[in-house]
This record gives sequence, structure tokens and C-alpha cells, in this order.
Amino acid sequence: MKTTLIITTYNWKEALGSVLDSVKNQLELPDEVIIADDGSKEDTAQLIKEYQNSFPVPLYHSWQKDDGFRAAQSRNKAIAQAHFEYIIIIDGDIVLPPSFVLDHKKHAVKGQFIQGGRVLLNQECSQHVMNTAKLPTFFSSGLKNRKNIINNKLLSSIFSKISNSDKSTRSCNMSFWMEDIIKTNGFNNEFIGWGREDSEFVLRLLNSGLSRLYLKFSGVGYHLFHNENSRASLAENDAILEKTITEKLTRCEQGINQFLEEQHD
Repeated sequence: MKTTLIITTYNWKEALGSVLDSVKNQLELPDEVIIADDGSKEDTAQLIKEYQNSFPVPLYHSWQKDDGFRAAQSRNKAIAQAHFEYIIIIDGDIVLPPSFVLDHKKHAVKGQFIQGGRVLLNQECSQHVMNTAKLPTFFSSGLKNRKNIINNKLLSSIFSKISNSDKSTRSCNMSFWMEDIIKTNGFNNEFIGWGREDSEFVLRLLNSGLSRLYLKFSGVGYHLFHNENSRASLAENDAILEKTITEKLTRCEQGINQFLEEQHD
């Protein structure tokens, strides 16, 4: 089983650098990394080029024009370039503990996808992590969801559970089989602006007969502090979500297919 790690980013190269450093420190590396860039400026491209020179696995840069918040389309474009059968997606502000990729791989089972957890870092703790490359411990100050920092095989087996709803969906830490992404046509490109694109995708996966493993005490990510994105597009995005719920959709019309077709042209 080989893995592709997808990292979303937008104009925050300092955080992306910290995330890429944490990828290099994985106990088991992904087989490739693809940056899903939603229109960052040239300094992000330059950072990625610098990392490509010495990165331990192939590192690719998938870029699209900056035309508003289009995370769904950006992810689809990057995933379409993946060479391997298991896809892990994180955001460019999720710093990884060393066991992260291995934890996702150990829990990967056909017929399900994984929702991982996160530890929220306040501004001071986030800056310390970016400055020093040292991860927080359970006793560090500035943590929210502190218990999530615990990585324990026994606790994970007890508290991880199948949770077939879109509640607590966070695309900053999820993983899927590529075949399931293709079957449901990936994220819905109609989503513009922050919100609901991940929940809508999860619902289509569930509607297609898959189960969601809510992973606890394993596969956690450390979420760097940042200001919240604008919620101005929520009304339109809620309408797309409601259609998927009402019609029990398993596929979207505008999804990853357009980028897969480009790969074959």
C-alpha cells in the first residue's frame, strides 16, 4: 500500500515550511507529497522549489489561479495528479507528529475512510513550534483539545469508532482510498468560499455505502493558530449541501473528473 499526502496551502509559506519539516520527520514517509496551492504568490513556489532539492520523497506543486477560496477544486486538481492508491489530506497549517502517516496507514481498511483529530495551538504556542520545530507535549501551555495529543494504541482501539455522519468533519486531517474518491467524483468544484465542501463530500461517501472511522488517540495533527476565514459564502454552500442531503447524492457533476481527464490528454 502506497500513500500520497496532499497538503493544501494559500499564502502562508512559514506554516507550510513547518508542515514540510514535520513530513520529513515521519517514522514512515508518504510515497509522495503534492501541495494543493489555491493561488499563492511566487514566494510559496520558491519555498517549494527549495524543499524539492532535498526532500526525501517526490514533492510536487499543484497551483491554480487565485480566484477566491476554492479549496475543493484545488484539492481535486492535486489528487488527480496522485500516483498511489491511498490519499491522506491535511491543511498547510497542520504540523504532524512522527507517527502520523503510519497511524493513518495502520487504520486504512477497504470500505471506509478516516477522520482524524487535531490539537489546537494558540498564537504563542504556534509561533514557538514554527520557530523551533519542536512539537508541544501534553503539559505545554497554549493547547486546546489537549487530550488529543495522547497517542496510545489501547486507547485508540477503545475510543476510535465508526461514526457515519458528517458531524465534526474536518478536511484538515482525513484519508481515503483513491478508488472511492473517483467513484464519488471527489470534492464538489461548485463550492466557492469557506465552508461545507468537506461535509458534502463526506455525505456522498456515506451515501455510496462507505463508513467513516473517527480516529481517536492516533493520527492527530497540530493545528497552528490563524484568524478565521470569512463565512460570507455559507448560505450558497449550505444550499449545495442541502441538495446532497435531500437527494441522497453519491456523485457530484463538477468534480475531480475534469482534472483526471486533463491528466490523460
